[in-house]
Amino acid sequence: MAALEAERERLVLRRFSYEDAWQLGILVRELAVERAAPVVIDVRHGARQVFRCALPGSSADNDAWIDRKRRVAERYAAPSFLVGARFRAKGTTFEDASRLDPNSYAAHGGSYPVSVEGVGIVGTVTVSGLPQAEDHALVVEALTRWVNPRAHQGG
Repeated sequence: MAALEAERERLVLRRFSYEDAWQLGILVRELAVERAAPVVIDVRHGARQVFRCALPGSSADNDAWIDRKRRVAERYAAPSFLVGARFRAKGTTFEDASRLDPNSYAAHGGSYPVSVEGVGIVGTVTVSGLPQAEDHALVVEALTRWVNPRAHQGG
């Protein structure tokens, strides 16, 4: 859990405009296409959906998972994967202890709040279609590249 908390601290952006949201969505899509990942991708600036893409092999169920995971990231101001881990660390599950409707909320990996220095959370980026740890990892990879693009140039 400490690694997830540390990851959250380092994935803070300097800014996040509508254009940034669109470009971040394109980056997530490029990473998913490279892996032939059957995912749906959703990027939001505030409450506004700026980018949405469904790749081959994904399903309408992934659309529902996107919404459920995003609601958790928004409500808890934390990555959905981290929220689920926090409940498990307490010896319970999100479903049993949160008292939230599981048809509307899912603390499974894949939704990450977008945080801007000096501002706070300004949006979300969410992926659904892979096992939850892989959904989370895909979003983290994209955000890591977004925060530090030079570290990933040339391979």
